[in-house]
Amino acid sequence: MKVLVVGGGGREHALVWKLSTSPRVKKIFCAPGNAGTAALAENVPIAAEEIEALADFAQGEGIDLTVVGPEAPLVAGIVDLFQERGLAVFGPTAAAAALEGSKVFAKELMDRYGIPTAKFAVFDDYKKAQAYIQQVGVPIVVKAEGLAAGKGVVVAREEEAALEAVYEIMEGQIYGAAGRRVVIEECLEGEEVTLLALTDGENVVPLVASQDHKPAYDGDRGPNTGGMGCYSPVPVFTPALQEEVYNTILLPTVRAMQDLGRPFTGVLYAGLMLTAKGIRVLEFNARFGDPETQVVLPRLENDLVDVLEACLTGGLPDLSLRWREGAAVCVIMASGGYPGPYEKGLPIRGLAEAEGEEDVLVFHAGTGFKDGEVVTAGGRVLGVTGLGKGIAEARSRAYQAVEKISFSGAHFRRDIGVKALR
Repeated sequence: MKVLVVGGGGREHALVWKLSTSPRVKKIFCAPGNAGTAALAENVPIAAEEIEALADFAQGEGIDLTVVGPEAPLVAGIVDLFQERGLAVFGPTAAAAALEGSKVFAKELMDRYGIPTAKFAVFDDYKKAQAYIQQVGVPIVVKAEGLAAGKGVVVAREEEAALEAVYEIMEGQIYGAAGRRVVIEECLEGEEVTLLALTDGENVVPLVASQDHKPAYDGDRGPNTGGMGCYSPVPVFTPALQEEVYNTILLPTVRAMQDLGRPFTGVLYAGLMLTAKGIRVLEFNARFGDPETQVVLPRLENDLVDVLEACLTGGLPDLSLRWREGAAVCVIMASGGYPGPYEKGLPIRGLAEAEGEEDVLVFHAGTGFKDGEVVTAGGRVLGVTGLGKGIAEARSRAYQAVEKISFSGAHFRRDIGVKALR
């Protein structure tokens, strides 16, 4: 079969890599792809948001299955368009993707259906939002309502920072239309966990848990990013807790979406906080996480095509997932200055040496070609994943591989997975 993967980041490289191991897949296309996907797939120069052009390509090329990586095309209705044209596509419709596309919709759904989350308030006037912050005090979390590439969340521990965040998002429009409204919510403390789950709109099958590291610097300091690293499994997230999340969060959310006439098919991403008062939902996403995918897929032993098709053909109740024993740790190598301004087009050295290491996978996130060599082309440049019998071994392999790679200004966190070792 022919498969099209939409997107050009680390998650998409991981999807292409996993799909390439399927005996059922004869040809993979990736739009737009990156320097890493080019080794396994044919890159197609169509941006992920150009959904009409993607549908035309899929029809013309006779694509048997399209897998959508990023959130923006999902929210824009790529699944609706592909379905209208009779094309098999993995992901939720635009109506269902609102679970990620609108934080207001997600919070109001959780409030209405009793799904545990942080207390919150919604504002479309920045002065009223600032007055609310002064009333309730800090620490507090300020979120732009719409899509902001993982960066539209500010955890403010000082009042000045919270007031400034509201002003910049709503008046300064640093995230554009995504900041027309803000959600202001209580700051939850505890261990953060991501649980991805497959759903056909009715049934739910959780994948293995992982823990992302959002802040830019060691010790969870600095501004939030799209994710600086990840590990799986998460020792603190016990089977009993996973069962609780299934019963109190995942299944109720899927049923709520059904009840609202927005059946959700694809991957439901639950960002969770394990607080002293119980598990709370931080956010929902409507797709595979990035960089969570870079530690979850290397542990999956099933053929990914079979797994995705089960969601589309009613086979989910019969699906039995098999997982590689041990652990996976992914370290993100980012451009200097990220998540702020950064330079592009810088040569990357040592990729072959790192990829030659045992139980190491190097996923390209923001890379391209220039004069025949691989160069930086984004904020998050590479996701270096190590596999091992446990977190310590996987972590050691990841960092040994990271040390073999270099580009000007490269920075990465050195504490990915340390929490698991405690």
